[in-house]
Amino acid sequence: MEVIPPPEEWLIRRDRTQQLMREAGLDGCLISQNIGIYYLTGSMQTGYLFVPAQGDPTYYVRRSLTRALKESKVHTVELGSFRQFGEQLAEDYPDVFGQGSADTHPRIGADLDVMPAQLYLRLTGAVPHAEWSDASMLLRRVRSVKSEYEVSCISKAAEAAAAALQEGLSVLREGMTELELMSVIETVMRRRGHVGLMRMRGYNQELVTGMVAAGEAAAEPTYFDGPAGGRGLTPAAPQSVSNRPIRRDEPILIDIGCCIDGYVIDQTRTAVIGELRPELKKAYETADKILRRSEELLQPGSKPEDIYTEALQIAAGAGLSEHFMGFGPDQVKFLGHGIGLEIDEWPVLAKGFKEPLEPGMVIAVEPKFTFPEWGVVGVENTYLITDTGCRPLTLSPEKIFEL
Repeated sequence: MEVIPPPEEWLIRRDRTQQLMREAGLDGCLISQNIGIYYLTGSMQTGYLFVPAQGDPTYYVRRSLTRALKESKVHTVELGSFRQFGEQLAEDYPDVFGQGSADTHPRIGADLDVMPAQLYLRLTGAVPHAEWSDASMLLRRVRSVKSEYEVSCISKAAEAAAAALQEGLSVLREGMTELELMSVIETVMRRRGHVGLMRMRGYNQELVTGMVAAGEAAAEPTYFDGPAGGRGLTPAAPQSVSNRPIRRDEPILIDIGCCIDGYVIDQTRTAVIGELRPELKKAYETADKILRRSEELLQPGSKPEDIYTEALQIAAGAGLSEHFMGFGPDQVKFLGHGIGLEIDEWPVLAKGFKEPLEPGMVIAVEPKFTFPEWGVVGVENTYLITDTGCRPLTLSPEKIFEL
């Protein structure tokens, strides 16, 4: 069943957005991306959302207005001709745009990290007197802190992922292909409400349900911005599962996510049919040590980059630096990431992220070790930052599943 958000959810989101806008000196913010629109309106129809620094937002919809009017929690109107969009904004928000006066130069933010260049050029032409600025960091900060409703959605996805992993492990057999195993996992999650994809903000980054990969196929480098991408079915889909049979005594990385009601859980478990070689067991034990230390540090006031630095030191102490979070030039430079409506949200456990953690943030921590000739081992949990520390939302047992 769908988790119904409380009525005040949308007002709280709007107020938090407008507070950060005022602190940044913005007069308004135009949001074009589906997820950003959905977060503030409750609808995901084609159009644009304008949020003034003070007052009520307006959702300008091109298609489908009928559905948007049913779903949206903010003022919703039809988007007229895009060439007259500036005039429409000036008429609706005269205090911001000065009724279209050339002497008024409002500072308007936009989600420029995801906005196509062509759309940006059209916007600057339609609203020529505005001073456009990048509000993407502000918008990502707003969404980094989750409400009780959002956490309940992620928890619901965690239940589905745990059930899917259990079912997948129960049918796992030597000779089964990665694709066959993933089809079992996906079927369980789809029946429980998985929407079939996990949205990503990064340009050209795509993800369906994660990856199931065994042996060297899991360690095969790819464009995906993660420590393991998987071989994929073809060069046209160069990540996740392949048709490779799963063999004995090789690591099977089961890195899966589930999206229910728009919200995502992310988890990884390692399995083997038989027994892992000692080097891989040591690497898994190191990943577990990093996860335990991260749990101690995941608390309000901690800096994300400090948690990442601590992980680097543990990996170095085990003599595994060159295998940590990838291998060679394909190593990624993070330990974990925020998660919610998108799988690559803020904060990121990486260098440069100095803003302290806050209660309500939800972070996936994924220490993994890559060995090109043997495969990938690791573990990943999703955590909620609480007032006193952190609480795991992931439900699957933490261990090497030896079958």
